[in-house]
Amino acid sequence: MKEISDTAYKEIEEAIGSEQSVVGIDAKKTHIIIIHMLQQIQRKIDSLEQRMEQLENRFSG
Repeated sequence: MKEISDTAYKEIEEAIGSEQSVVGIDAKKTHIIIIHMLQQIQRKIDSLEQRMEQLENRFSG
């Protein structure tokens, strides 16, 4: 697993931090960020699958 840089860590910490929360993070904001990133990953996977299918079709027939 790739380690996260100190800069990236601090940026994420600032984005999700909350003084009002008992655990120190804004859970809603954290989940929104995670879901957004998962959506981006899914779009990339869909795009790669489509490109693979096009290549397979080109070379198989």
